[in-house]
Amino acid sequence: MAANLERSSSWSGVRAGDPVEVVGTRLRAASWTFLAHVRNGSTGEEWVEVVGGRSGDRKLRSFRTEQVYPRRGRSAAARRAGSLAEAPQLPFG
Repeated sequence: MAANLERSSSWSGVRAGDPVEVVGTRLRAASWTFLAHVRNGSTGEEWVEVVGGRSGDRKLRSFRTEQVYPRRGRSAAARRAGSLAEAPQLPFG
């Protein structure tokens, strides 16, 4: 089944190594770094792989695309701008 997985090191304007926010993890003060966007070609399912967690953690985790936001701050106003799935970050120029 692994042959049906399409991995990309960039997605919605973020690249591997870029900081992102993840909502709904129940972890306070966690920090995350984007690693890859993965799509299952057979089922159409998509998810985002990140690395991080609490201070000092480097755990690999996968989250639904709608849980991943650009790193803008932790305010509710920043989250209202939409997840990366809803509002991709477009490059300037």
